[in-house]
Parts: sequence; structure tokens; C-alpha cells
Amino acid sequence: MVVAATGFFDGVHKGHKKVLSLLCSIAAQEGKKSAVITFWPHPRNVLQQQAYSLRLLNSIEEKKALVKGLGVNKFITIPFCKEFSRNTTREFLKDYLKDRYDVSTLIIGYDHRFGHDKVSHEEMMAIAEEVGIKIIKVSEFIQDENVISSTKIRKLLQDGNVEKANDFLGYRYGLKGVVVSGQKVGRTIGFPTANMKLYEPLKLVPADGVYTVYVEVLGKVYIGICNIGTRPTVGESNERTIETHILNFEEDIYGLDIKLEFVGSIRKEEKFPSLDDLKQQLQRDKDFAYSLLKDKMVKKLR
Repeated sequence: MVVAATGFFDGVHKGHKKVLSLLCSIAAQEGKKSAVITFWPHPRNVLQQQAYSLRLLNSIEEKKALVKGLGVNKFITIPFCKEFSRNTTREFLKDYLKDRYDVSTLIIGYDHRFGHDKVSHEEMMAIAEEVGIKIIKVSEFIQDENVISSTKIRKLLQDGNVEKANDFLGYRYGLKGVVVSGQKVGRTIGFPTANMKLYEPLKLVPADGVYTVYVEVLGKVYIGICNIGTRPTVGESNERTIETHILNFEEDIYGLDIKLEFVGSIRKEEKFPSLDDLKQQLQRDKDFAYSLLKDKMVKKLR
């Protein structure tokens, strides 16, 4: 038998951590394994409910690492498809949680629902009792008078407020990808950049602007300044790029893995009168990033 929590858990933020902390605690008390039962892809991608606008806080690999890092024993992924979406609350509780995964106790968040029939909380509790599952409901996590949610964190990142997003997440928001060839304009003005292509295409990219970041490449962590946007000074296009100037770094890293963790926002992206004006501003950005992070270096990114 296992004690489980189920949901999408995008971000594995402080609200989710409250659920998972109780999950691990109860599993330990009952001498059982703890399990997170989640879904992939996101239901909106399958059901086409405004799927075009959906961007995720975590890839499935990132989510698993975060969940396992909190001490959860099992990470179970159910492929989400239209057929699965038609399961009723009773079918999900009995056929999946009870019969397939041997769940005895289910920990749920304050607003969690499941099942195509969308029964009330009272009906869900009654069905769970009938099939032999005890449900424990966790209250919302409130910080600064805000109920923390994945939706609010996405909005903060889309507004460029990475500091507040990090605060709600409980860790620095990150991106992972591969270094690809760019226009190499930065190199001509003394600020070469690593142009990143994301591994997870649905990963949410923060608002256009310049950010202080930690950069992990070639097994080491560096300070960086990351520009997200359309590079208006060097020829604006409709394509957004993620370009990072890595401080005190001169290696050729095309085709290699790169990780970023956002620390804070420096400024909005803007169009400068000339490349020389851009160069001067980049030097100020670089000096700011170095003064901010030089004494706060980390050994490895998550």
C-alpha cells in the first residue's frame, strides 16, 4: 500500500511542497511508501482548451527531480489522453488509484478535483470512502496575502518579475537547452553570447528583458547576463531569442548543454541608437551582475 498525492504539480512550488511534505510525513507514520501520481502531457494540450497559450514551469524530467528531491519514494506518470480524460471520479479512484497503484491514503490540495463528472468535494469524499481510500485535504499556502499557484507564478514570469516568481517557487526558475549558432553580433562588440535552444518547447520563457543569471556549462557555474527578446538594435525580428553573455568565459560551447537560473531583472529590452551605445549599456549590465553575484556563487544548478 502507498500514500499518494495526485495532480499536475507544475512548478512544484511552495503550495505543492506543503502537500508533499504532509505526504512524506504520513507515509512515514504509516510505514508505507510515498508516491506522486501525475500526468503528461498537460490536459489542456490534449483537450485543446486554450492550449496555444499554455507554457509550463517544468519539463517532466525537472518535475520528477524536484519531487524526488523532496523525499517522495515513487514518481508515477500516467499518459494523459482523451480516453483517460473520460474517466469518472469513481473510475479514477477505484480503477487507477486503488486497484492499479494500491493507494490507501490520498493527500489533495485545497482546490483539487479529478474525474470527468466533476463531482462535489462531498461526493468525492464519499466515493473515496466506498472504494477504501482515505482522503486528507491540505489548506492553501498563503504568502504575502497571496494564495500561491502555478498560474500566478506563470504570470509573474510573463511580467518579468523573476524575483517574486522565485520566492513563490522556493527556488530559482531555470531553463535548459543546447547552445546553437546565432548572428555573432555580440562577438564583434566584445560581448559574445551563447544562443540557447530549449529542450522543452513548451517551457515558459520570462518576459523580454535583461536578467542576471547563473550559467552552468562544461560542469561549472558562472555569472551571466541573459537577454530575452528580438534584439531590436541589431535588426529586430519576430523570433525571440535567449542569449547569454557568460562572464570571464571564452570557451567554444556550440552544441553543448547549457543551464540558466534567473536571479533578478536588470532592465527591459530596448533599441539603442548605435552598437556603441549598446556596448556601453552591456558593460554596465555586466558590472552590475558581477557586483551582485560575485560573492554569492553556487556550485551546481538544479
